[in-house]
Amino acid sequence: MSRLKAALDPRSVAIIGASENPNKVGGRPVHYLDKFGFKGRIFPINPSRAEVQGHRCYKSLDDLPEAPDMVIVAVAGDNAIGAVADCAAHGVKVAVVMASGFGEVDAVAGKAKERRMVEVAHKAGMRIVGPNSQGLANFGTGAIASFSTMFMDMDRSEGHVAMLSQSGALSTVPVGFLRQRGIGVRHTHATGNDADISVGELAVAVAEDVEVKLLLLYLESIPEKKYLEELAATALDRDLPVIALKSGRSEAGRQAAQSHTGALANEDRVVDAFFEHHGIWRAPDMRGLVEATELYLKGWKPRGRRLVAISNSGAVCVLTADAATAVGMPMAKLAPETDGKLKGILPSFATTTNPIDLTAALLSNSALFGDILPVIAEDPAADAFLIGIPVAGPGYDVEAFARDAAAFGQKTGKPLVIAATQRSVADQFAGEGLSVFPTETEAVSALHQFLAHRELMARALARKARGALAPQPLIATQATTMLNEADSLALLAARGIPVVPYRLCRSRTEAVAAFAAIGGPVVVKGCSADIAHKSELGLVKLGVSTGEDAGEAWAEMEGIIRKQAARFDGVIIAAMAGGRREIMIGAHRDPVFGPVVAVGDGGKYVEIFRDTALLLPPFTKQEAMEALGRLRIAPLFSGVRGEPPMDIEKLGDAVVRIGELMGDPAAKVMSLDLNPVLLDSAGKGCVVVDAVMFQG
Repeated sequence: MSRLKAALDPRSVAIIGASENPNKVGGRPVHYLDKFGFKGRIFPINPSRAEVQGHRCYKSLDDLPEAPDMVIVAVAGDNAIGAVADCAAHGVKVAVVMASGFGEVDAVAGKAKERRMVEVAHKAGMRIVGPNSQGLANFGTGAIASFSTMFMDMDRSEGHVAMLSQSGALSTVPVGFLRQRGIGVRHTHATGNDADISVGELAVAVAEDVEVKLLLLYLESIPEKKYLEELAATALDRDLPVIALKSGRSEAGRQAAQSHTGALANEDRVVDAFFEHHGIWRAPDMRGLVEATELYLKGWKPRGRRLVAISNSGAVCVLTADAATAVGMPMAKLAPETDGKLKGILPSFATTTNPIDLTAALLSNSALFGDILPVIAEDPAADAFLIGIPVAGPGYDVEAFARDAAAFGQKTGKPLVIAATQRSVADQFAGEGLSVFPTETEAVSALHQFLAHRELMARALARKARGALAPQPLIATQATTMLNEADSLALLAARGIPVVPYRLCRSRTEAVAAFAAIGGPVVVKGCSADIAHKSELGLVKLGVSTGEDAGEAWAEMEGIIRKQAARFDGVIIAAMAGGRREIMIGAHRDPVFGPVVAVGDGGKYVEIFRDTALLLPPFTKQEAMEALGRLRIAPLFSGVRGEPPMDIEKLGDAVVRIGELMGDPAAKVMSLDLNPVLLDSAGKGCVVVDAVMFQG
């Protein structure tokens, strides 16, 4: 927190535009600073008032007895620009600019105003939050520099969750959801347009607060990755889970995000890959951002994701198994000893295999619940538990069920969730400190997120340990040059990536000789650094079977290239490579996230089916293999209908080498497209037969 201490824990706060009315933008911060117990000095500034909400009011910064750490700028429009300059001149450390009408409404003039404000601030060593910021709120220190309406009906109920957002509303809406579940927050900050202090930089400072146990982010744009990488590293060191809701998945959403903050949207699938690489869980929506919160706060250290479900409803058992299967959570296979002990306790019509169906026997014998839980607790196959009680009432000892479930959870120390639709039942379990969800599907979803996220963090921590999370250099260049295909293939071969046998021929005679050396049939392709797509121009001939035909094709392609007024680099004579599946390997340098490698189903329909997985270098062979396993075509790799398996080991090697190539600044590769890469049966490898590459 030290880097932005004045923003999160100021010793004094001034409010320019302070109002007596707590329902006005300039009145809210004064009210909140008092309400939430801020211990520092409060300086309202308003030239027309002598007092504001019981505090002495000052005419200007000149009249203050000291330079405040923080100033809240609660005046509108261009008046805010002047106020920021005044703050900088008076030695203020942080200015929170609430005024709107800047880059979010005018990408040219508005952004220019933001830059001028930041330049003035930085010359004086001051930092800016905003503009277009709803403000900052640290409930741990009472430093509430915000005008959010939600805080009006909140008591001081600080917790261990931090919520940071570029949007004002989305900094507090999740807080409302959490309050409904009795979960307090410690921080909730809205950075607005991120003209200076970005949500990522602020998040790094918040992550250093040892009282924060879970950090939530809402992002509309990621203009640079530096602070998110630093956040991920800090969070992994602290074992602090980070969940991010990044909007703009759709084109309509990206356009709306740009109009909201004035920032350009990111390529969405690259955002996915970046978060996964760094151990950040990406929530699909608002519910996914907050629904598993209390699970993260339990302090569980899960060892796996095998689930055991227990219910007095057979339907709930079935639905739980369906929900677990849908998210890839295996149902644990209980040990024979466990099954035998359960059979000795439960009536014959109950189900002792997992899921465990207690049926209506629970009504006649409420002790069953307490009897079976200790038995299940001892089973080594169980990593997590779900207890479903959809219906209970008179005749059921729900209080005992809840008490026994809580004791069971404490004994195992393993994740436990409850599915209970009836409020009276849910309240009994919640009263014992258990995590309760209305349905088994919601319970499984939250449990899956928590467990999968912990696995994601473990993988990211392993990457960090081997240095794979170190920031990768970005090559800042606008000018790129396309290599001709022969040079592209040569560069790949030099990096140990298998390419089709070929020769670049600069004369008809060389083409005939190349045919004789390679052996027919061959592929003949025109070669020019000015032409990326050759097929459309007739610059590819397959199955050329004689040397004379190869010579004729050479002459024809020279004519086509020269007719296009393109550079004639020669003609490629290449072997007709074999394979069973066309694969695509692509890579480019994202302007924000750096090198990105894509691998997936190839061929001419690659852009239609879009069956690809993304990886951020550096990555291991295992990570490349896991990416291949996520493809929709992955089942084909193992062989189907009697076919032998394919050589994905060699394909994985090729993907890793492409990652190494993209991670090497000296290679200056800006993008490449290898399509197709022909994948053959196990032991026969894979081979690149077509390559388009750009260098910067």
